[in-house]
Amino acid sequence: MGIKHMVSSMGRGLIAVLLMIKMCSLVLPLLLRFTGLTEGSLKWVTIRLSFLSLFIGGLISGKKGQSKGWLLGGGTSLLFSFLVFLVQYLGYQSTFNSSQYMYHGLFLLLAMVG
Repeated sequence: MGIKHMVSSMGRGLIAVLLMIKMCSLVLPLLLRFTGLTEGSLKWVTIRLSFLSLFIGGLISGKKGQSKGWLLGGGTSLLFSFLVFLVQYLGYQSTFNSSQYMYHGLFLLLAMVG
């Protein structure tokens, strides 16, 4: 498998992750607005949806690559974590804290399993 094919597979997985997170970010505020739910009650739902998005993104990149799926899923997760880090560091001038490292470690694990 060539580098170009691997990058293409990871890119498709990353696009899938970003699209799923975008859809969730459109639906969850509507739930907050039109139901009696609070932000605190949706915290765990948001985390689970993030894990599910990374799992599916890893699955998509692995299926697209057809071999070394764990490597492609891990690469997809690392690309996502790097993108989140860039947004947080450049946009908010802060780095990851310990809980974010834990979440991104779980993202990596789930994307590799996917």
